[in-house]
Amino acid sequence: MGEKAALAGFQRGSVQSERLGALLVFASAFFWSFAGTVARFLEVQDSWAVVFWRCLFGGLFLLAFMLLRDGPRGTVSLFRNMGWPGITVGLCFTIASSAFIVAISYTTVANVMLLGAGVPLFAALITWLVFREPVSLLTWVAIALVISGVAIMVSGSFSGTVSPIGDALGVLIAFVFALATVVTRRYPHVRMTPATCFGCFVGCAIAATQAGSLAVSKGDLGLLVIFGMFNLGLGMACFVTGARLIPSALTALLGVAETMLAPFWVGLVHGEIPTTRTILGGAIILVALTGYLTIEFLRQKRLNTKGQAISPVA
Repeated sequence: MGEKAALAGFQRGSVQSERLGALLVFASAFFWSFAGTVARFLEVQDSWAVVFWRCLFGGLFLLAFMLLRDGPRGTVSLFRNMGWPGITVGLCFTIASSAFIVAISYTTVANVMLLGAGVPLFAALITWLVFREPVSLLTWVAIALVISGVAIMVSGSFSGTVSPIGDALGVLIAFVFALATVVTRRYPHVRMTPATCFGCFVGCAIAATQAGSLAVSKGDLGLLVIFGMFNLGLGMACFVTGARLIPSALTALLGVAETMLAPFWVGLVHGEIPTTRTILGGAIILVALTGYLTIEFLRQKRLNTKGQAISPVA
């Protein structure tokens, strides 16, 4: 009787943890989805100045988050223990967060978000190429569909509809996020919070050397505080906290919300309507990704029910 009660209590705790994790990961996608909308309000023309202030406030938020959660000694320990995997993930985050700001100055927010939607599949492809891990037929089909969708979207670059620089940066963002996913999976003990905090401050330092001027108006500074602390920092804090509580496939599936919401917000607020090629290619990517992640989540859930161990996807 005691064992049954203990098991029931454990299951209730597990369900509650998964619900909290799912809520936090969805919250991160929700916060991140406003990035393009906030950026379009900024009057500062220098993209590197935006990167500097956004990364600075994002890094300070994440540092304060760790100090409150883990204390000064715990925070120092987190940075010491992240090693080269954490540095790699942090640098990937530096490239992605910087490239995003530059990319949306050349192309639409929808293009950047949809090009980055295939990160889980790009990660599977990198893992196959580098570590020769087997890739299922379902994954290959999904990868082929995502590549087709990307090809349709970037074909607009050759017709002059959108900038090839913006699309190239969108693909770069997807690649470095996929690389960070692979490293995280290989070293699951590395905490993501200090890595992303490190990435913010590196991005801030690089942007300081590239910006023509860091001077911004008071109005822009207020927006940049929101952009850095709440859009970037709070979103990342929610993600790294929630992602540890739910299956990796569900984490990726909930992340699709950012891809769908971001073009909606910027279209609603700023009237930035995606091109026909973006809509068509993006639809193919979203259908392939959602279908793949749903099947993968059901597979993981089924194996978990049987008590088998599952290696994380992200």
